[in-house]
Amino acid sequence: MTQKEDLVAGLVLAAGGGRRLGGRPKALLDHRGRPLVEYAVGVLRSAGCARVHVVLGAAADAVRERAALDGCALVENPAWERGMGSSLRAGLDSLGGTGARAVLVSLVDQPGIGGEAAARVLAAYRDETSLVAAAYDGVRGHPVLFGAAHWAGIASAATGDRGARDYLKAHEEALTLVECGDVARPFDIDTPEDLAHLE
Repeated sequence: MTQKEDLVAGLVLAAGGGRRLGGRPKALLDHRGRPLVEYAVGVLRSAGCARVHVVLGAAADAVRERAALDGCALVENPAWERGMGSSLRAGLDSLGGTGARAVLVSLVDQPGIGGEAAARVLAAYRDETSLVAAAYDGVRGHPVLFGAAHWAGIASAATGDRGARDYLKAHEEALTLVECGDVARPFDIDTPEDLAHLE
């Protein structure tokens, strides 16, 4: 196991209830014959994250039952309805005491982003001050990598559905963008029309 695999944890935000999908939790959407959350975990593992934490919320018990998440740390976010910010805070909190010096964060509803893009972002990790994001034609997207020195600031700025957006905007000069537009497509699964992207 390389040092980076030891030091950078993976974090999948998978708590959303799929309100615009008629209340179908995104973690349980079918992709390639398995729940979407399994695919998201596999992406982070293939990128080189040995430790993966998964934040669950909507239908958490059903996700535990149906998805093969062996070896993952499952983190329940009871406040998931408040938006992605609460899930990001729960995920960052769960990393305390693990020895992780950075975290590679992905969203469960972006199946167009695979291991190659995640590995590129991970490769830009330097130390606990690292702040890295995938870019698509120069526009910041996911996954994102946060060194541990940023966790407290990100957690305090994460509200509603904004996640780390405000923090990243305020620390733009420290942010490294890694172009991934040639290997990934950053669409979200938000509406019934978007389900066509799933295989």
